Amino acid sequence: MNTIPPVDLVRQYKSISDEIDSAVLEVVRSGRYIGGAVVSDFEKQLADYVGSSYCVGCNSGTDALYLALRALNIGAGDEVITTPFTFIATAETISLVGAKPVFVDMERDTFNIDVEAIEAAITPQTKAIIPVHLFGQPVNMTRLMKIAQKHNLYVIEDCAQGTGAKWGEDMVGSIGHIGCFSFFPTKNLGTCGDGGAITTNDQAIAQTITVIKEHGSAQRYYHDVVGINSRLDSIQAAILQVKLRYLEQWNQQRRDIAQRYHQLLIPISEIQLPQEIEGGYHVWNQYTILVKNKSNQETTTRDQLREKLQEQGIISMIYYPIPLHLQKVYHNLGYKKGDFPVTETAAEEVLSLPMFPDISPEEQEKVAYTLTQMLIGI
Repeated sequence: MNTIPPVDLVRQYKSISDEIDSAVLEVVRSGRYIGGAVVSDFEKQLADYVGSSYCVGCNSGTDALYLALRALNIGAGDEVITTPFTFIATAETISLVGAKPVFVDMERDTFNIDVEAIEAAITPQTKAIIPVHLFGQPVNMTRLMKIAQKHNLYVIEDCAQGTGAKWGEDMVGSIGHIGCFSFFPTKNLGTCGDGGAITTNDQAIAQTITVIKEHGSAQRYYHDVVGINSRLDSIQAAILQVKLRYLEQWNQQRRDIAQRYHQLLIPISEIQLPQEIEGGYHVWNQYTILVKNKSNQETTTRDQLREKLQEQGIISMIYYPIPLHLQKVYHNLGYKKGDFPVTETAAEEVLSLPMFPDISPEEQEKVAYTLTQMLIGI
């Protein structure tokens, strides 16, 4: 049986292997493995692509968020509003700087933070909002920025899954005060390891982040603040330079794949299909459906469907089975089941189907046909 994986990085590598191999070997032969022109060149290229004035590379999307919060002097006694429906890093970094994550429910149709619910969560302690462009879907940044400006709040865009997404004519990562990117291998722009970057139009913020990520040092062996070691290494930067040239093509392929899924799956009444928000440009890091639960089942319809798909060689994923407000690590925040009903329902229904630029129409057809047959039997 031929397995259809959720993502296939080997296919992507094979399509550009000569360019990747050449770029990596050039770094290896240079003897310059940390910093250097290859890193600074990539930072400039990404800044130009995003449409921001500055870009600072770092070693992960998690560190990008942490560095952004540090650069804005957010810490103990401060609150940061974000969504409970995201990867732990979004909230984890808020906690790591000593601030308090404050959650707001999500929108079912977009999977993103419910922007209209943000104002009710703002207190005198609120210092920032972290919107997450989840699954490649941009948040309504026009509305969000108006709220932030009204209340004098910073906006840190979590663009980990949204590299190349747009709100209106603006790329995500160029709209808020800071944009944070992840280059984890499965991202739209992914490297062969960990990597991240921060974009901003504020020179002082860029300089502060550069100091913090280099052990708090602007000049070697002179340390002005407590910093960390968070570098984007040269080999990863070289790989990213190659892949950045293909990002628009790959994102368009993802959009075509999403449209094909729409056409194949729209007759299935038992599922809700993901939508592209009006005014946004979705780049489909994930194609995530909602599988409506049938009554009187010991396990969710979604979980049964996922198991049956796997039996047929179709590997799907669940992002995210437990919302952040119900995670053990955040019990101290006082949230309880029922506080964010849209998020909690989605966590029981989301299922991400195989999505990567090189998936074939035939593979998509198999996914759709198998989905239809499996749902009939559940």
